[in-house]
Amino acid sequence: MTEKKFDFDEALKAIQSGQPITGSDGVLAPLVKQLTEAALAAELDTYLADNPSKDNRRNGYAKKTMKSKHHVIVPVTLSLSW
Repeated sequence: MTEKKFDFDEALKAIQSGQPITGSDGVLAPLVKQLTEAALAAELDTYLADNPSKDNRRNGYAKKTMKSKHHVIVPVTLSLSW
């Protein structure tokens, strides 16, 4: 599951060309997605490390759609435990 990393130079050029910064098709949407997935993955790793149990484990990935307070709709892939 390798995705292209956020390219700040490309984003700057897009902003300069008049593309919207926010929104589901905004320039920052890929960065928000990348940051959200990294934060959620770190939170789950920490939780599982702090609460060892045979019932707490990663059991795959699921796609979810999140809406931020800035109305950026971002599809994210979450690693879930169930």
